[in-house]
Amino acid sequence: MINITLPDNSVHQYGAGITALEIARNISEGLARNVLSAKVNGEIWDATRPITQDAKVQLLTWNDTGGKATMWHSSAHLMAEAIEQLYPGVKFGIGPDIENGFYYDIDTGETMLTDADLIEIEKRMLDLAREKQQFERVEVSKKEALDYFGKKGDEYKLELIDELNDGEITFYKSGTFTDLCRGPHLPDTSFIKSVKLLSIAGAYWRGDEKRKQLTRIYGITFPKKKELDEYLLLLEEAKKRDHRKLGKELDLFTFSQKVGAGLPLWLPKGAQLRERLEQYLKKVQKEAGYQPVITPHIGNVNLYKTSGHYDKYGEDSFRPITTPVAGEEFFLKPMNCPHHCEIFNARPHSYKDLPIRYAEFGTVYRYEQSGELHGLTRVRGFTQDDAHIFCTPDQIKTEFKSVIKIIMQIFKALDFNDFITQISLRDPGNPEKYIGSDENWEKAERAIIEVAEEEGLDAITEYGEAAFYGPKMDFMVKDALGRKWQLGTIQVDYNLPERFDLTYVGADNEKHRPVMIHRAPFGSLERFVAVLVEHCGGNFPLWLSPEQAIILPISEKYQNYAEKVLQFLNNSDIRALIDDRNEKVSRKIRDAEVQKIPYMLIVGEKEEAGEQLSVRKHGQGDLGIFGLKQFAEMIETEVTRLQGFEVYK
Repeated sequence: MINITLPDNSVHQYGAGITALEIARNISEGLARNVLSAKVNGEIWDATRPITQDAKVQLLTWNDTGGKATMWHSSAHLMAEAIEQLYPGVKFGIGPDIENGFYYDIDTGETMLTDADLIEIEKRMLDLAREKQQFERVEVSKKEALDYFGKKGDEYKLELIDELNDGEITFYKSGTFTDLCRGPHLPDTSFIKSVKLLSIAGAYWRGDEKRKQLTRIYGITFPKKKELDEYLLLLEEAKKRDHRKLGKELDLFTFSQKVGAGLPLWLPKGAQLRERLEQYLKKVQKEAGYQPVITPHIGNVNLYKTSGHYDKYGEDSFRPITTPVAGEEFFLKPMNCPHHCEIFNARPHSYKDLPIRYAEFGTVYRYEQSGELHGLTRVRGFTQDDAHIFCTPDQIKTEFKSVIKIIMQIFKALDFNDFITQISLRDPGNPEKYIGSDENWEKAERAIIEVAEEEGLDAITEYGEAAFYGPKMDFMVKDALGRKWQLGTIQVDYNLPERFDLTYVGADNEKHRPVMIHRAPFGSLERFVAVLVEHCGGNFPLWLSPEQAIILPISEKYQNYAEKVLQFLNNSDIRALIDDRNEKVSRKIRDAEVQKIPYMLIVGEKEEAGEQLSVRKHGQGDLGIFGLKQFAEMIETEVTRLQGFEVYK
């Protein structure tokens, strides 16, 4: 007999070999019909996989992230089976689940798949799903695996198998398809009720531009057609809000192949938007005791070897910059933290100096593959709102809580009200991914977990998501379309202080090692602006909007009054401009709506006579007649309406 502990901490005894699906059936048949997989001791398993030892078990349905991942991973296999039947001889790379759906990389040989072919593949997938094909997990030896895919001539699977150890290789079989896979998968294909293949793209094998380009097909599936229909409507809305489209329409940023792929150019309006975000956070940081620092865009390669970034990010960095001095190499910096360590080391410190908080809007560079670049969300040069806190061990919690407060203020000011707190810890099964001692990791992880509890954060824990030098707390924001974005992050680090031999003199007159906290409320300005644009659809909060008002004279006769209004608004710190085109005021209003300018101020004979404004609000229409001072006071009230929090205009 084995003991199975369920999420409510109830313990049940079953015979060894019980499956999660059988456990669900013992609870209720209705539950069993909805179980897609199970979390067994923190690892997601097939619901049909035998459990032979005492375990903590959580049953996963479509309502769980792990359940969706299982559905979408199985759907990738189902798509591969359909494609293999329709186009015999194709070869397969990898086919994972992703945040929304799945993809599979395929070598289609001489066949060129187009969007028109996706409809036929969808139909075949649904036919196969109705067959209720079971997913069978089979453990195989390395020799058996190599023999199987060797006979198929599939060099992609052979390469993957070659990197695996004997005894850790599994196949999954469903219908006519067999794949190298560690799982997990659905009990059977009947859970897949609706399918949409979304797009076809090119993808280099293993992300290497020097290797063959495969065909990548993206798709998504749902257990109900209604959910697919809702998702497709959401996709249409997302297209309207795409930051690349709105960024062009609102004149925020651009790219130039002459400058280089993945290197954004900020246009005047975008630069002003970005500057307001920077000034806003600088003010918050000043009040919280941060000191500004500035570091160069490059650093000696030995700096990053000391920090460990060279080993972890060397392949993702731009090629080294060599100098006439033999053996001297520099890197475009991939991170700001090694530079900040050297600033700390520039002079001796006492415990009385701590905590020391250095802040910098530092631009860093990473060589992302060209196929992975995407607007502002995935670029090769980006600016982090980076800060590093050097503190004593007993100051960690206080500093951590202070950073959480800053992040909460930012989220409130920008209307990011729906978010999840995630604690990211080490992957206990892959210790080689991390640097530092187990003792330091345990102290850092314990501190983060305790802070989350003390602050009342309903945090989820994810193993394997920690940074290579320490655990972290991430804030996953849901935007207006329900999509999740990782924005603010806080990380505890005992390792870089050791690598850079950072010390301070304690009250005992002995040298001690500080603890380092990394934090970035925005993450990167580029990605943050992209998320913000899509979240608000270009309708920025009034304090952040590039123009807060536009003055619309109904004819050139009222140009002088329009300029008088503009001068008054400028003196009131209200950003405004005049539309002095020879157009009807109705056309000017339509154009101002497209530009998403918050307020339209119409001026004509009546307004000039009374020194007033006829005010319209974007998306709402007429607000009525306002005096100049009355309008300015309304703007000031709206800008500062966040209780207890002063924002930059």
